[in-house]
Amino acid sequence: MGQGHGTVALRRGRDAGVLPQGHPLGSKLEIPLWLAKGLHDSKRRIISVELPKIYKEAWRTVFSADANVVDLHKMGPYYYGFGSQLLNFENPENPEIAQTILQTFVARFRRIMDSSQNAYNEDTSALVARLDQLERALFQVGQKGLNDFQSWEKGQASQITASSLVQNYGKRKLTEVDG
Repeated sequence: MGQGHGTVALRRGRDAGVLPQGHPLGSKLEIPLWLAKGLHDSKRRIISVELPKIYKEAWRTVFSADANVVDLHKMGPYYYGFGSQLLNFENPENPEIAQTILQTFVARFRRIMDSSQNAYNEDTSALVARLDQLERALFQVGQKGLNDFQSWEKGQASQITASSLVQNYGKRKLTEVDG
């Protein structure tokens, strides 16, 4: 399955004339997710969507056993984002898919953050290569936090500043008092 693409089966409908030449009804095609959403609206039902294998029951069993052994990047670099978009299509397995996506994230989150915090000046390429794009972003944020802390601890940080949340909270409090 190409990332951002899913396999769909074409069905007969009032708009069946839009089928590409050489693709009989029931054909399976890989199309972009945005196109599948448009063709799968609740009125026309031009297509049906087939789940990519990583979201099917066999893989859900693997994830529930040990989500950390799966190379999510190899299986689809946008596992969480693409999976959550698949929930927009009516499928009887949606509750199980949603639960698996959530449990996978929870199971892998701690290891990702632990690794990002305990890998100062170490080669983390083997770990990062197996991560989904969202996980990679989390890992990078953890690494930045670790590096910033190490710089501060060594006296190399220029100045500690309040986070934007704290700054905005203070501004909001002042406007409440003025108002």
